[in-house]
Amino acid sequence: MSPTKEELLNILSTVCDPEIPVLNIVEMGIVRGVEISGMSVRVDITPTYSGCPAMKVITDDIVSALGAHGFHSVSINTTYSPAWTSDWMNDATKQKLKEYGIAPPATTSNEVIVLLPARNEIIPCPFCKSNETELRSAFGSTACKSYYYCNSCKQPFEHFKEI
Repeated sequence: MSPTKEELLNILSTVCDPEIPVLNIVEMGIVRGVEISGMSVRVDITPTYSGCPAMKVITDDIVSALGAHGFHSVSINTTYSPAWTSDWMNDATKQKLKEYGIAPPATTSNEVIVLLPARNEIIPCPFCKSNETELRSAFGSTACKSYYYCNSCKQPFEHFKEI
């Protein structure tokens, strides 16, 4: 009996983002679709941005996770259109980011990729919820995150940008 799409998505939900290990690639919206033909699987993925260095690791982890469940014919289709947006993360996913110590992105309705945050943008601290924060660097550990400092609790933190 051929597996269902839901069963495959459950397997793919075990693949964590290597840069944010509390989130998996399904809840982040990286997995855009799966196709099943017998025991062959095609997974469509969209990187969070075109230069994302984690995509090789994610691809390898997808093949490994599916292989561990008996799927030895796995193809990965990377698609850039439509471009990934942080709007593909639901509120529960954004809450996980916050609990991990990364300020989650706000919802954006524009179609412009913004990798440089506005200097006067107020990003609440994920630790103490203070608005007394300041941008320290437009780029954090990756281009999709910026680096902030909370003047209230004195904690540095990253902010996942609205993309």
